[in-house]
Amino acid sequence: MQAWWTQSWETIQHEFSDLGDAEDVTIIVVRLLVAAVLGGLLGYERETKGASAGLRTHMLVSVGSALFVLIPLQAGMTIQDLSRVLQGVTAGIGFLGAGAILKQRDQNDIKGLTTAASVWMTAAIGVSAGMGREGTAVLSALFGLVILAFVRSPSKRNAD
Repeated sequence: MQAWWTQSWETIQHEFSDLGDAEDVTIIVVRLLVAAVLGGLLGYERETKGASAGLRTHMLVSVGSALFVLIPLQAGMTIQDLSRVLQGVTAGIGFLGAGAILKQRDQNDIKGLTTAASVWMTAAIGVSAGMGREGTAVLSALFGLVILAFVRSPSKRNAD
């Protein structure tokens, strides 16, 4: 019984060995936290506007995108191989964004394009954070927030 327990415990430890030392854990936590916070900022802005994808959706998209690049980087995948992962993330986010777009009865009345674009941008911000480009992620999120908060089309300005 003792040998079985020892072997099982060693197997469990091996399964969690991807975290490595304190430096590895810190890198993972910082990258995922940056992705979550930045995704949350964009999501909060969308939620305050009553958009279909809000705080939680944007946070999950950002953290998920960060994970999709962080895991292959941890596993030692080359940047060339990582490009295929990025293609998959981009295509998947396209489907998610398409779900946010609604065409109304009027031919010219389409809702959700800005939310779909913000989900797409949030994924890119998550990828940036996941790859260890936190500065680029922060700067991109600031650009996104400025665009979402202050840039309005002339037709929407007149409606306000």
